[in-house]
Amino acid sequence: MQGKFIVIEGLEGAGKSTAIETVITHLKSKGIADVITTREPGGTPIAEALRDIIKGNVFEEKIFSQTELLLMYAARVQLLNLVIKPAIDNGCWVVADRFELSTFAYQGAGRGLELNFIEELSRFCLNDFSPDLTLYLDIEPGAGLQRVEQRGQKDRIEQEPLDFFERIRACYQKKVCQNPKAVTIDAHKPLEQVKKTIIESLDVLGLS
Repeated sequence: MQGKFIVIEGLEGAGKSTAIETVITHLKSKGIADVITTREPGGTPIAEALRDIIKGNVFEEKIFSQTELLLMYAARVQLLNLVIKPAIDNGCWVVADRFELSTFAYQGAGRGLELNFIEELSRFCLNDFSPDLTLYLDIEPGAGLQRVEQRGQKDRIEQEPLDFFERIRACYQKKVCQNPKAVTIDAHKPLEQVKKTIIESLDVLGLS
């Protein structure tokens, strides 16, 4: 039996880590023991090194938007072919902290790169591979960034201005509405209500 691929998406501070824990706990309660987690960018040695470049403040050299986009897809190709696909083929379920929707939102809407080009790059790199279910945690950017402030030092992307994240949120909302395998979850709601909605959303995968 093939596994499934579930992706958690959302702005900084939306609660993705808690959502991932909720998904894993529910899957295991349904008897699905073989579950792994991944994150983007990252998940393999090369992809983790690229994560340090993309999100870190390790170089004084400017990272151009096009460079960031290509680094994201380089990391994604490694993760997809070395971790995600083999796990699914072996019957394992994969729960990911971000996948390709983030690129359309962050590098597309956020950075202002051409979405048509990203779609072409996607076809070249992923060959139309997509998640079985995407859970998008929707939060107002200001509220999410307030949560980030409480965590401490910001990474390179978290330091962007508010309008950057407002463009990202608008793209997320539009793309999720166009995707029948994506669900919007109001991350402003109380935690227990968010968890309940996440669990209900998993029913489309035939768990109940």
